[in-house]
Amino acid sequence: MSEAPKFTVIDRRKFKAEEEQESTQKPATEPEAAPVEAVDPGQTRGGPRLVVNESKQEAAAKAQEGALEEENAGGLPPAPTAEESREQRTAYEASAQRVEDLLRAQNPGMGAPPAITFEHLVQQFYVSAMIQMGAGAQEGQRPRVDIVGARTTIDLLGVLAEKTRGNLTEAEDRTLESVLFEVRMAFLELTSMISLQGMQPPPPPPPGKR
Repeated sequence: MSEAPKFTVIDRRKFKAEEEQESTQKPATEPEAAPVEAVDPGQTRGGPRLVVNESKQEAAAKAQEGALEEENAGGLPPAPTAEESREQRTAYEASAQRVEDLLRAQNPGMGAPPAITFEHLVQQFYVSAMIQMGAGAQEGQRPRVDIVGARTTIDLLGVLAEKTRGNLTEAEDRTLESVLFEVRMAFLELTSMISLQGMQPPPPPPPGKR
């Protein structure tokens, strides 16, 4: 009598569960998604498109903003170039020469104007300060005093003396120091008078003899 055939029982549920688990797992070799690049919206769909690298565009914009902020530091415009300054000076001198020619045509006896020197600048400040402190008033009239303006002009002379120290000739330095000493002394005398009179302007000078 022949032996009965042998059977092996296989649990199909185990294989099915393993297949489902493998199908849900992400393959290890799946390629990563390509980076999304910004596209200029002004381009049409059918034609070529301009692809813009967004990170580089932002970096360029920030660099430009930083340059503008540095350029406008202190609220000052950019300085003119050497060529611009040279052209402007040439145009200015030509315009000043035309004015001088017109004046000479109307006044044939007028001589050539003197050259402007550092002493002229100091003298201009001196005259302005003295007028602001009431000098030059006509006889019998109450002098008009601008004490704040006088102080500003005197302080400007002080700035001029400070910034030009070591760059002046002996005569220029002596002129500047003498003028500065004189206007400061006049300011001290004027403020003493104003303090005594209760911030009232000084009285007019006595009328001269006729």
